[in-house]
Amino acid sequence: MTPGPVALAFLRYGSAMNINGLKFCVIGGGIGGLAAALALCKQGGQVTVLEQAPALTEVGAGLQISANGMAVLRALGVAGGAPEAGQISGGTVLRDYRKGRVISRVAAPAAGPTYYYHRADLLDLLFKAAEHAGVDIRLSARVTTVRKHPGEVEIVLESGERLRAECAIAADGGRSAIRPHLNGPEAPEFTHQVAWRATIPWDQKEKLPRASLTMGPGRHVVTYPLRDQNLMNIVAIEERSDWREEGWRCQGDPDVLRDRFADFGGPVRDMLSNVEDVHLWALFLRPVAQKWQNGRLALLGDAAHPTLPFMAQGACLALEDAWILTRSFQDHSGVTRALTAYEAIRRPRARQVVAAAGANARNFHLRGPMRLAAQAALMAMGRRLARRYDWIYSYDATA
Repeated sequence: MTPGPVALAFLRYGSAMNINGLKFCVIGGGIGGLAAALALCKQGGQVTVLEQAPALTEVGAGLQISANGMAVLRALGVAGGAPEAGQISGGTVLRDYRKGRVISRVAAPAAGPTYYYHRADLLDLLFKAAEHAGVDIRLSARVTTVRKHPGEVEIVLESGERLRAECAIAADGGRSAIRPHLNGPEAPEFTHQVAWRATIPWDQKEKLPRASLTMGPGRHVVTYPLRDQNLMNIVAIEERSDWREEGWRCQGDPDVLRDRFADFGGPVRDMLSNVEDVHLWALFLRPVAQKWQNGRLALLGDAAHPTLPFMAQGACLALEDAWILTRSFQDHSGVTRALTAYEAIRRPRARQVVAAAGANARNFHLRGPMRLAAQAALMAMGRRLARRYDWIYSYDATA
């Protein structure tokens, strides 16, 4: 896919910079890791991706890429004006849980529409683009240790193999095994919230589909279409303390899901009645890392700033990281200076976005009079709601 004008300018500018020929090792083959590998490779970096899984697969689930994330995908040449793998959004409908009554309609952000992707589809796009660019992607490669040496970093694999590079990037997720090398051991805080996720076949197509956020006391459900509206993605969040498994691949019982959301009416009830396969995981809170880099090793994506899913910004922040990291190597001579600049630019924004997601966790689950007051405010604000988060969506890391 042909890069856009911003990407072409980026490539021309980077061709003569000091990134050319540097060896990078990216730990983790998720969205952030592959995006970083692709961006660095496009600038002439020699990039190896180490992914511990035997295959780049994802449990079926959707994700939202808002305008700030789409700017990076387009600049990398992964998505055009209308990405074939993504479903464009017309905004969000806010509903009350009892009968699905519409509370308010939130327009698409002024910065541009959000796209709904099946996670596996976006991962596949990035994988193919990275492979085509010349990134060396190695599967079943579990990293055990990263050691900093003068002038380079050493990466030790579980197999005993040792790799050396000028820079290592840990993009190994919210439960990063590499983050403790920089920040020491950390105990995550259980949020007392559990997420269920499922996809169901769907045939009710709209000209411009919207996401739906249905809010109830202590619970909410988010739904949006995937794959040309042939699937409906469902994420149901509830407050509870009897489930503490953090992994995304924990199998759930569809009947238990329906029972726990039995008082939800309207469209959500119909959707839940069709769920046949569901996964659930407990949501844990980890702070934005105090230390992102040590001059040779840097954190990226959820490894640096794990976030609750209530702003749908996890993947977008990782994409922003990937671009800013690469540009920092263009703008600064030496690995240490580049990584220092990357951390200085990214940490403040990550903290702000993570905090916004945490606030929504409370706002979505209000009870009693506070819930009714919030609904009245939402109805009064109407379309102005979209402007509240303009500062998130209008950010363009490629500009």
